Amino acid sequence: MSVTLPESVDAWRMVSARRSFEGSMPVAAFGRLCGALADNEGEVRYRLDFGRDELGTDYVDVHAQAPLTMVCQRTLEPFVLPVTVDSRLGLIRQERDEAGLPPGCEPLLVAEDGRLNPADVVEDELLLALPLVPVNPDSSLPDALVDRGESEQDEVQLQENNPFAVLRELKK
Repeated sequence: MSVTLPESVDAWRMVSARRSFEGSMPVAAFGRLCGALADNEGEVRYRLDFGRDELGTDYVDVHAQAPLTMVCQRTLEPFVLPVTVDSRLGLIRQERDEAGLPPGCEPLLVAEDGRLNPADVVEDELLLALPLVPVNPDSSLPDALVDRGESEQDEVQLQENNPFAVLRELKK
């Protein structure tokens, strides 16, 4: 078990040795991730476990947790979103090898020389876990924006402007 995350590893050696890396890094160390966030405060706790399953598939299990500050698209205010990643990535040498991966195993294309950047793998998985439209579950729209029902005058005006209002009157 290692507490430091090397800049680059040989993926196939890590699989053969069943190596694991565990530790934490500041959110600010993930440049692409910071571009999607409102603030780069906090730490990402991670664990990477390399191995080979009973079918002979080389994999890396990625586990990461981070409190990420995002902008709520409902209120446009920052909020902290706890993100958890638990995924198994099947290590493949060529794109056509993807078809041989077991269900539930996402492909991770490894360079020809076998080099893999573990921090990039963690960052990629965190980016994939971010919601497309972040919304704070504890938020609500301001009362000024929420219409609490139409007034009777608005309802009468809608009926008058409705082209089928005449038909409704004929039906009576």
